[in-house]
Amino acid sequence: MPEAYIVAATRTAGGRKNSRLSGWHPADLGGLLLDSLVERAGIDPAAVDDVILGCVTQAGEQSVHIGRNAVLASSLPVSVPAVTIDRQCGSSQQALHFAAQAVMSGTQDMVIACGVESMTRVPMGSASLPENGVSPWSDKILTKFGVPAFSQFQGAEMIAKKYGFTREKLDAFGLESQLRAGAATQNGAFKDEITPVEIINADGERELHIVDEGVRSNVSAEAMAGVRLLVEGGTLTAATSSQVCDGASGVIVVSEAALKAHNLTPLARVHAMTVTAGDPVIMLEEPIPATQRALQRAGMKIGDIDLYEVNEAFAPVPLAWLEVIGADPDKLNVNGGAIALGHPLGASGTKLMTTLIYALRARGKRFGLQTMCEGGGVANVTIIEAL
Repeated sequence: MPEAYIVAATRTAGGRKNSRLSGWHPADLGGLLLDSLVERAGIDPAAVDDVILGCVTQAGEQSVHIGRNAVLASSLPVSVPAVTIDRQCGSSQQALHFAAQAVMSGTQDMVIACGVESMTRVPMGSASLPENGVSPWSDKILTKFGVPAFSQFQGAEMIAKKYGFTREKLDAFGLESQLRAGAATQNGAFKDEITPVEIINADGERELHIVDEGVRSNVSAEAMAGVRLLVEGGTLTAATSSQVCDGASGVIVVSEAALKAHNLTPLARVHAMTVTAGDPVIMLEEPIPATQRALQRAGMKIGDIDLYEVNEAFAPVPLAWLEVIGADPDKLNVNGGAIALGHPLGASGTKLMTTLIYALRARGKRFGLQTMCEGGGVANVTIIEAL
C-alpha cells in the first residue's frame, strides 16, 4: 500500500480568551499558519494539491468557507483549492486522515491538513443560537435518546461517576498537566514546533507570541483544591477542564513520489488511522473503543506505542482511557495537555499531532498514538511512526 508522510508540522502558541491572539481574524491566523508550513517544508506553494481545514464553529468570521479564506489570506496561489470540515474537536485530526487517504489513494501527492479556531471572536456554540430557540437536535433525536440536549460537560461528569473518579483524583491529573506543560515550556520543548505570531501587547508595542498563554507552572495542589466546582455535587472544575483557546495548527502530508520529486525529508509516517462512533450521551468515552480497534487493525498492542496524546477535554476522559486501555501514565501527554495548553477546538487535532511528532523525535522514540473525544460520541485515532 502507498505510504503517507508528514514533512512539516507546526502550531501557534495558544492564546487565552480575549487576550494575545484575539486581535487576529481567524482567516488571517490560518493563512499565517499555511505560510509557515510551506516555508518549513521548503516547497513551491503551487505544488499543494489541496488544503483541508478543520473548524468547529463555522459562524461569523469563521463562516463562508474559512478553509478557502485562509488560503486567500496566505501567500499560496489562488489555484490551491481548500475545503472546510467539522468533526467537532477532532476536525483537524480528521483533516489529517483525509489528507493521508488522498495521498495513499494516489489521487493527490501533497495535501495540507490544518485547523483554526478563534474562540474569542467566534464563541463556542454561537452557530446554534439556543437562546433564539434554534437547536441542532430535532425533537425526534432528543426523544430517541431521552435527553433534553447533548452536553459534553455532562458526559464528562458521567464518566467520572462511572469510573469512580473523585474530585481529588481529577485535581491531581489537572495539576500534573500544568506541571508538565510548565516544564516543557521552560526547557524549550515547544520551541521548534511553534510558529511565532506578531501581536500588539497591552502596552501597544509589537512582539512575538511564542509561549502558550494558559500554562500555570506555579500552581499547587492547594490552589487546585480551592477552585469551585462547575456544578454543585459534581467533580469537575475549570482547573480540570480544557481551556478556551485561540490558535491554529497544521501538517503537510505527501506521497513517496512527492518526497523524491521535491527532495523532502519526512518527520513521520502515518502508520494507521481509524474513526469510530458510540453513545452520543456519555459521548466522551469513545476514544477507548476507537483505540482498541486501531491497535487491532494495526496488529499492535499498547505496549508497542512509545507516547500517546489523548486530548484533555476534561480530566475524566484520559483517566478513563488509561484505566481501560492499560496504558502507562508516564507516556501520556508528556508535555502537558489541553487543561494547561488550551483546546482551540478545530485546531486541536493537528496541534496534538505536531506536539506528538516533536516529542517522539526529541526522545528518539518510534511510535505515537493520538486520540480525542468528539461531539456526538465520535473519536479518531492516528498512529504514526517518527522518522
